[in-house]
Amino acid sequence: MGGLEVRELECFLVLAEELHFGRAGERLYVSQSRVSQLLRSLENRLGARLIDRTNRRVRLTALGERFRAELRPAYDGLKDVVERTRAEARGVQGVLRLGFQGQVSEPVMARIDAFESRFPGCATEISEIPLSDPFGALRRGEVDAAIVLLPVQEPDLVVGPTFSRQQPNIAVSLRHRFAALDSVSAEELAESELIAPAEPAPPYWRDAQTPPRTPSGRPIPRASTITTLQEGITRAAANRGAMLLCRPCAISHGRRDIAFVPVTGLPDSVLGLVWPRAAATARVLAFADVLADA
Repeated sequence: MGGLEVRELECFLVLAEELHFGRAGERLYVSQSRVSQLLRSLENRLGARLIDRTNRRVRLTALGERFRAELRPAYDGLKDVVERTRAEARGVQGVLRLGFQGQVSEPVMARIDAFESRFPGCATEISEIPLSDPFGALRRGEVDAAIVLLPVQEPDLVVGPTFSRQQPNIAVSLRHRFAALDSVSAEELAESELIAPAEPAPPYWRDAQTPPRTPSGRPIPRASTITTLQEGITRAAANRGAMLLCRPCAISHGRRDIAFVPVTGLPDSVLGLVWPRAAATARVLAFADVLADA
């Protein structure tokens, strides 16, 4: 291997996908400068430039393209060997119980399939958890881990891989005036009542999903509270308020009587894998690794 470091190879592959040093750093949980340092070290070891970087764009060199094409299958094969060995050592067997708010998106299902292929001795059970109680099933031991909307500020829970960072959408009836718009600004939310998750979801979490005020401080009225995502979608269809939700939920709940309109001026919605700090089983940690790969 000529002294090559696996972290340098991993950094190159992520950067080759993102073509952006900041986003690559986010995926690798390192700073942008650390990404640059790892790339320079790899290029110095190889004696050639793999990536051209200017003020306007980042792109692979011709050699970098060939290196990526040949490195990817070898790297994936090495990871599979390591994961299989780790699974045998940790005993990744039995059943992994996963909770989800709403429906499971296709990319997440793909990672579940990848997990079961990598760990054939472990089956996965999927169950829906109430939108209004994102952490209850975890604390009651009904699921081993859950994919929930961030933020999560619970000291007894661990936030693992985060993903699906996307612009929020608002679900409204076709009779609602927002339905005819290409997008809705955060300030315009003050002009419509929002459907909000009910308790026992913590106040900070409910406010993140249904902001009480616009960025300028105007109050946003609340129409009602709901327990499940499907309940909120139904109320929006009946024109009994509007509901903010993440883009994957909007795609999976496509209906002819509802418009899903992008919202500008709000933080992106982000999903995360969460599990109890005191119950980090080998199955949960192995699934977190597979999810983080994507």
